[in-house]
Amino acid sequence: MIRKYRLAIILAVILFVLSFLSLFVGVLDITPILKGDFEAFEIVLISRLPRLMAIICTGVGMSIAGLIMQQLCMNKFVSPTTGATIASAQLGRLLAMLVFTGTTLAQQTLMSFAFALLGTWIFVWLIQTIKFKDVIMVPLIGIMFSNVIGGVTSYFAYKYNMTQALSAILVGDFSLIIRGRYEIVYLIVPLVIIAYIYANHFNIVGMGENFAKNLGVNYNRMMFFGLSIAALITASIVVIVGTISYIGLIVPNIVSMFRGDKIQGSLVEVGLVGAIFVLICDVIGRLIIFPYELPIDLVAGVIGSILFLGIMYRRLRVPKPKIRVEGR
Repeated sequence: MIRKYRLAIILAVILFVLSFLSLFVGVLDITPILKGDFEAFEIVLISRLPRLMAIICTGVGMSIAGLIMQQLCMNKFVSPTTGATIASAQLGRLLAMLVFTGTTLAQQTLMSFAFALLGTWIFVWLIQTIKFKDVIMVPLIGIMFSNVIGGVTSYFAYKYNMTQALSAILVGDFSLIIRGRYEIVYLIVPLVIIAYIYANHFNIVGMGENFAKNLGVNYNRMMFFGLSIAALITASIVVIVGTISYIGLIVPNIVSMFRGDKIQGSLVEVGLVGAIFVLICDVIGRLIIFPYELPIDLVAGVIGSILFLGIMYRRLRVPKPKIRVEGR
């Protein structure tokens, strides 16, 4: 039993240690908290701890959302980034701020969720209408579709003088996370639990429509259900943090190298690796130009791009045929 969950236990210990150390990284010195200083303790409660919780929820949520989308779309290069989910959520949040005066975070989340789900479904419909598609064509279609949605978002932002709000949506940043304005990300917790419960159903749907029907699984219903979970996770993160690229793309691919493609067998590890990845990127962003801070999206984009190129090379590498020379 312990051997089965050994990797998850190791990852959990690494996450715990990094989380504890990250609390002490910042402009304000909180080491006096070890001596019982009340002001340092207050800084932890108001700023450092909420930021840490948002980081963990973001890493877990985006990684699992990417894992679900990759399984349902039967493509390892599909994610909220390459499946138009994030771009649609951004458009929904911007329109919520334009249409509804004084919108709350809950209203923005609902609008982002509706647009994220709609954009994801349009993407799925597009790839299903293509008869001949390979592993690279599907994410390329998603990226092009995301650029179209991004252009519409930029148009509305410039037309209605919302460019400053748009920059906050487009760039992921944890620097403004404080107590009282981040709690929506806790919505990720029940969604992850639901995803674990229905993991086997998502695996069956990922085998194809005919296979799912033969096993008595409603293909369209489970497809909609799974994409809804991924869209709602993405929307809740975009509203609070902004956009962070590559998490949902590279983390499931890395974990699948060790744990395989079965969701239920790798979901815990995917969530833990995602949280560790985001936490490391956040600490690097806080230290690299200390006392200033780089946005998490910039750091994750650089590291994620390098990892993504390595994953693509590994998955698409074609082995050279061996030539056998037989003697007479």
